[in-house]
Amino acid sequence: MKLRKITSAAAVVLTLSLAVTACGSSDDDSDGGSGGGGKKITIGIKFDQPGLGLKEPNGSYSGFDVDVAKYVAKQLGYKDNQIEWKETQSADRETSLQRGDVDMIVASYSITDERKEKVDFAGPYLLAHQDLLTRSDDSISKGTDLNGKKLCSVTGSTSAQNVKDDFAPKAQLKQVGTYSECLDGIASGSIDALTTDDSILAGYASQDQYKGKFKLAGLKLSNENYGVGVKKGDTDMVNKINDALKKMVDDGSWEKAVKANFGPANYKNEPAPKIGDVVK
Repeated sequence: MKLRKITSAAAVVLTLSLAVTACGSSDDDSDGGSGGGGKKITIGIKFDQPGLGLKEPNGSYSGFDVDVAKYVAKQLGYKDNQIEWKETQSADRETSLQRGDVDMIVASYSITDERKEKVDFAGPYLLAHQDLLTRSDDSISKGTDLNGKKLCSVTGSTSAQNVKDDFAPKAQLKQVGTYSECLDGIASGSIDALTTDDSILAGYASQDQYKGKFKLAGLKLSNENYGVGVKKGDTDMVNKINDALKKMVDDGSWEKAVKANFGPANYKNEPAPKIGDVVK
């Protein structure tokens, strides 16, 4: 009889202990959501874009998008160690937000009418343009100069085809798996130019092994308004991120981040965009 009583009592204690533990676990893992100040926030970035979003060999993260994300998170009440970084590929961005895999996405995410049907955007926080990257001693200075030249871009990108359709119908397109392959081709002389967003090009050109070897043509072939993507309907989050972005511009942190991440490529960036003003 005593054994049964002791066992029953132990069971009660164990049950209470588990309940308390469960409550504690919930608090530790709580997501800040649009209110900020929670225990963690999950932010989607690119892991393979130098100058924008790059996972370093030591496990840290660098790039302009990362700096923007950290600043915004801090204004929302999160410390750096409360940020959970999640790799977000271009094709998965809308789905990741819709599923709630991430709280926001800061990943060279251009604001478009099509995307705004699925997600909401804060920003823009950077106005980029499609451009060309060439060797430093190359004379290419306009789109028509690419006629008869070898133009490189990654497989699946529309950038190179846009150049061929709109400026240089006689350009020789070469599609490869990674931007690094294009850069190696330019360096060796087997490729004449690489095309994609100028911010992405500047990030690659700023890498130590490429410094001084390449230049941006500065053609501004398109307008790419980078925004912070959030779940559709989360107006509160959009407003708070916009407030954080305005502060980042006003206190000089935006300009400092641009110079730190793109400066070595002599990237002639646009001035900080007016938050909420998308340039068509």
